[in-house]
Amino acid sequence: MTESLADLQSRLGYQFVDISHLEAALTHRSVGPSHNERLEFLGDSIVNFVVAESLFQTYPEAREGKLTRMRASLVRGQSLYQLARRLQLGESVRLGSGERKSGGRRRESILADTMEAVIGAVYLDGGMPSCQRCIVNWFKAELAAVNPDQENKDPKTALQEYLQHQRVDLPVYKVIEVTGPAHQQNFRVQCQAELLDGPTEGIASSRREAEQIAAAAALDSLVL
Repeated sequence: MTESLADLQSRLGYQFVDISHLEAALTHRSVGPSHNERLEFLGDSIVNFVVAESLFQTYPEAREGKLTRMRASLVRGQSLYQLARRLQLGESVRLGSGERKSGGRRRESILADTMEAVIGAVYLDGGMPSCQRCIVNWFKAELAAVNPDQENKDPKTALQEYLQHQRVDLPVYKVIEVTGPAHQQNFRVQCQAELLDGPTEGIASSRREAEQIAAAAALDSLVL
């Protein structure tokens, strides 16, 4: 097992019994005929079920329409992409040369689909209880911030409202690094807030998205 996969498993909070499940989940179709699309199909169904079950238990008075809207806001391409970025999934994705050269490791659709495939891989490797624990932990901040009576908020808004509720200063975002050519820049942003043990970071192809990822990581820390 490579050091990068060992590090990834540490970030996932799950150690694979059969590492080939994780390797398959990380293999994009551009590599060849053996790729992660079947695992992506499986993971998509599982994450929708786990989030739906969690919302069902947490909000016993919420009717179907509200539960459906909350689930849709949590399990969508953008949120899966943000989760993949927080877990630094792009560093381990296996891509064909064309996708690598075109910036596939940062592409929202590839990272969101790979996140679903990883969920499917965890299920195959450890069963539903292990998979459910992982998903609930990964979506902890989002599940805590969701509101059945309002349109669900992005991580920056949710973090701001959380800190306002705690009566402390609002978060401060700072760009600490910009890398890559002008047409393929990556922004590294820090989020600093009074209740955090230290700043959180987000990396994305736009400053706004990097701020959202850093805010989501801050929420993860604050709702532990």
